[in-house]
Amino acid sequence: MSINIGLSEKERQGVVDILNNVLADAYLLLIKTKKYHWDVIGPQFRTLHQLWEEHYEALTISIDAIAERVRMLNGYPLGTAAAFIKHASIKEHSGDLPSAQEMVQRLVVDHEQVIRNVRGYIEQTSEEFKDEGTADFLTGLMQEHEEMAWMLRSFLDGEAFESSGKRDKELVSKGSKR
Repeated sequence: MSINIGLSEKERQGVVDILNNVLADAYLLLIKTKKYHWDVIGPQFRTLHQLWEEHYEALTISIDAIAERVRMLNGYPLGTAAAFIKHASIKEHSGDLPSAQEMVQRLVVDHEQVIRNVRGYIEQTSEEFKDEGTADFLTGLMQEHEEMAWMLRSFLDGEAFESSGKRDKELVSKGSKR
């Protein structure tokens, strides 16, 4: 059945390609988050275990929404591990077991990569492909990744603050700064 939603076949296919790239990154990020959730050890175990459960649950919902957006545009979402790896901009770290701190750092890097990609995709879907609906959808996804990255960065920062909200200069000068 043909689709007539005000976008040409070329525009829809361009957006589908973008969404499949976003889907690939989200799926790889889900796998990494879930793996770290399973493997984390140390004093921060409980905190990170719970945080990553929240993150992978949110990513699962996002992944489904991305795939459904692809179908709304009459495309087909990627659906194999090989395709996800081929189209993802983030990388696997198979075969290693990093420290809890390194796990958090890697996830920050990945979320920030996704944010940068999506920021560019928002502009491309809006300007090049004239698809404001997908641009808006991607804005929401970007905001989700921004929040996750912020939570992870906050875990890494761990600096002391005065009740006024200013950094505790004495502790910062002693090297507690990242």
